[in-house]
Amino acid sequence: MTGRSPAPSFRPERFKAFVDAVVAIAMTLLILPLTDSVAEAAADHLDTAEFLAAHAGQLLSFGLSFLLIAVFWMGHHSQYRDVQAVTPALLWINVAWMATIVWLPVPTAMIGQMEPDPLQAVLYIGTLLLTQVTTLAGWLYLQRHGELITAPPAVIRGGIAGDLAAIVLFAIALVIAVAASPNGYLGLLVLLLSSPLSRLLNRIVQRRHRDSHPATPE
Repeated sequence: MTGRSPAPSFRPERFKAFVDAVVAIAMTLLILPLTDSVAEAAADHLDTAEFLAAHAGQLLSFGLSFLLIAVFWMGHHSQYRDVQAVTPALLWINVAWMATIVWLPVPTAMIGQMEPDPLQAVLYIGTLLLTQVTTLAGWLYLQRHGELITAPPAVIRGGIAGDLAAIVLFAIALVIAVAASPNGYLGLLVLLLSSPLSRLLNRIVQRRHRDSHPATPE
């Protein structure tokens, strides 16, 4: 009787290169509405100061989304640095993650060019929330399949705690953005609490793990 064949896996190097390419394209797409706006400003004979004043919202939304995608990419790099193999299930989790990154330029362009409304906030902050949810899904999968990653369990639990903190804060920001529209995007300032909340949740997760597995080494 033959044993079960191992689940097929993909080389992590090619997977990471693919993710890097997708992120780079998404970050590049963020600038396209601004380049179009420059052409429109030139046709309307605006000077530089007038252009900057007229498109302040676009510039702000571009800078914010560019920064957030960069942070997401750095987090993804850290998360998958010690992954040795990528299964189809883990790959699909990351396809979902990449879909949220690729979609983000659309609500970003809405913020800069359209009048703000609650649904716009749902699209923008909801996309950020989904990015964090798919990141958490990756950590949970890696926690269940420890043979795929060489990072110690404490690192994985720390990643889970960090994503839970970000999800909570994005959810709070979303509620604020909808309730306080059109100025609700200031609710994203709650993300400044990410580090202290992440440390708090990490301590809770680690303590519960020690209580449940007193003899389990880290």
